[in-house]
Amino acid sequence: MKPAPTKPAISIAVVNQVDARVGTIESVSDVEGSNKLVRLRVDFGDHKRTILAGMKQEREDPTEIEGRQALFIVNLEPRKMMGEVSEGMLFDVGYEDDLQPALLTPERQVPNGTRAG
Repeated sequence: MKPAPTKPAISIAVVNQVDARVGTIESVSDVEGSNKLVRLRVDFGDHKRTILAGMKQEREDPTEIEGRQALFIVNLEPRKMMGEVSEGMLFDVGYEDDLQPALLTPERQVPNGTRAG
């Protein structure tokens, strides 16, 4: 498989605006009426958030990621989807390249809320 083309260059100032942090996925549940979205309850150490992720069709059992640490973007504006508010974005890899998605995870356990970068 050939990788997708690289996106246009951005400045380091733009990269520095992104707040990516590690959180532990405490629970995964269905978003009623959606054939795509699941609701993640994520612990970031000093607070918890609800983050909606479009992984229902990507995984046979989305609850398999419960208890796992993953990387999230936490400074996106809240977004309403299917009547619910998502307070961030899960970072995963593969889906855009037609591969089975995989979580971006730290190589070892780190405190929830640890920043990437």
